[in-house]
Amino acid sequence: MILETITDPKQIQELKPNELKLLAKEVRARIVEVGSQKGGHIAPSLGAVDFTIALLRLFNPLSDRIVWDVGHQSYAWKILTGRNADFASLRSYGGISGFTNRDESPYDAFSTGHSSTSISAALGIACARDLNTQSGHCIAVIGDGALTGGISFEALNHAGHLQKDKFIVILNDNAMSISKNVGGLQKYMARMMASRSYNTLKKQIWDLSSSLPSSVRRRFIYGAQKLEESMINILVPNIIFEDLGFKYVGPIDGHDIDHLHSILERVKNYMVGPVLIHVVTQKGKGYAPAEKNASLFHGIGPFEAKSGKPKCGSKVSWSEAMGNHLVEIASNNPSVTAITAAMATGTGLSAFEQSFPERFFDVGIAEQHAVTLAAGMATKGIKPFVAIYSTFMQRALDQVIHDVAMPRLPVVFCIDRAGLVGEDGATHHGAFDISFMNYIPNLVILSPHTTAELEAMMNWAASYMDGPVAIRYPRGTALCLPEQKLAQPYSPFALGIEHNNGSIALIATGDAFSLCHEVWNILNNQGIEAKLIKLNCIKPLDANAIIAIASGCKHVYTFEHGSIIGGAGSHICQILAQSDTKTTNFGYPDKFITHGNTELLLDEIGFTTEKLSHVIIKDLPN
Repeated sequence: MILETITDPKQIQELKPNELKLLAKEVRARIVEVGSQKGGHIAPSLGAVDFTIALLRLFNPLSDRIVWDVGHQSYAWKILTGRNADFASLRSYGGISGFTNRDESPYDAFSTGHSSTSISAALGIACARDLNTQSGHCIAVIGDGALTGGISFEALNHAGHLQKDKFIVILNDNAMSISKNVGGLQKYMARMMASRSYNTLKKQIWDLSSSLPSSVRRRFIYGAQKLEESMINILVPNIIFEDLGFKYVGPIDGHDIDHLHSILERVKNYMVGPVLIHVVTQKGKGYAPAEKNASLFHGIGPFEAKSGKPKCGSKVSWSEAMGNHLVEIASNNPSVTAITAAMATGTGLSAFEQSFPERFFDVGIAEQHAVTLAAGMATKGIKPFVAIYSTFMQRALDQVIHDVAMPRLPVVFCIDRAGLVGEDGATHHGAFDISFMNYIPNLVILSPHTTAELEAMMNWAASYMDGPVAIRYPRGTALCLPEQKLAQPYSPFALGIEHNNGSIALIATGDAFSLCHEVWNILNNQGIEAKLIKLNCIKPLDANAIIAIASGCKHVYTFEHGSIIGGAGSHICQILAQSDTKTTNFGYPDKFITHGNTELLLDEIGFTTEKLSHVIIKDLPN
């Protein structure tokens, strides 16, 4: 086993070509071995193994800073930069992160988790390097999906303007066919266009042309550029990167380590400003189940290593419940559309896409565009449902405020993964959506406790035309209470008063009601009478109803799966500020919560039945 002998990435530089291929095979086996137990982003990391090895073979990862976009391609990087022994703790509480993290290793140049940031970050590192008169290359590794994010093009444009030397962008393209685009001619052309002699000749020709009359020189340069573009067009369907100021090299077989090393070695040593190297890879490379179903293995829970079958139950998730019911709504309402930002499967919209392909819009990793696209639709009588993870909704806050809420457009936001999401950690927890939406005028915020409530809220939102509606729900299995019957006609604004007697009141939003109800049971069993209130509508809050509930109560306790600061409980505190009732908020503390099993994380922050019951009982007079 070669992998077991690698304790320092410098050792990779000493390996022979056949040993590098064996190392790649062993790294893939390690990713599948651990991934089958822990889940994670298996397919992206399998596809990036070979060029990870090529990078470590040529560059010093401590002086040459390599930034991985999103970080979900980085498992091989983690394994080969001193974390193989700990790799079994991937995404576990107290273990290593599923993304790159500067707190975890000096080899991680930038902490990631959200898409499309690598070029901006690497360019910032390059600028700091030059300001500090330091050496070393700055390299951004970005997938073709992440390149759909607008910030990527902003960064490319700025990098092209700055013309920093020793700045390389590696575009990992796993959407193209290697056999179609990579062959003997392509390899020759890529080597030629990356060579020092070619680029020296090109510069000399450009310099010589300066002696020509300006009108002739313009025609000469135009003709020369078109000749080079024709050469490039043999390899790639567009020349956008050259137009942005990058030297383009590729496409290159991202699984040919020797060829990758050859190209990287040539590019490393010449000074021509920023360089973009286009590598073509296969998602899930080396593991048949992931090769056949790269979408499933993009982000997957634990699975059987041999068969690739997920180890999951058959219960319906919140995402599926939302997506399935949206199909029902759309069947009866031709104005309904569904919008996603490259997460059709993750947000439960696959069934909608199949049923109504002409009304389904996947905009790529472009949440800002998704929101304003929906706003445009809404101005023409279309009813868009925009499904976005809570953590990614943060990226479109300005558009929600300016383009949707201000003009009171009837857009519905289905905010998935609200609350803690477990193993993906701080970058993916949906902790802040209530806080950053609570202050937006004209926006209704709803939070269901059960699937019946979710469906009723969606039905109501589909016909609500006075402004935008946000419906937030958690990750995981949806709660179904077959005996639950909702009042008709359904109103999301009505408080759910489950018990209306007691000297204290417990008020919970959405899925936090289950925890709140368990606390109420413990108190009740100890003879402590408490009011129990379900708050399905987080905004607007009925201030008079809240004051009435608090009337006669010495203490009000609020429960929510979100940040305490700016949350629903915080708003209730404001409403009751002039009363004699004391209010205590339970939710997520003012810190970024780590990755791990959700139950362990909730225990760490004290958001459990036992701990909250203890706090309340301790508060009450003997």
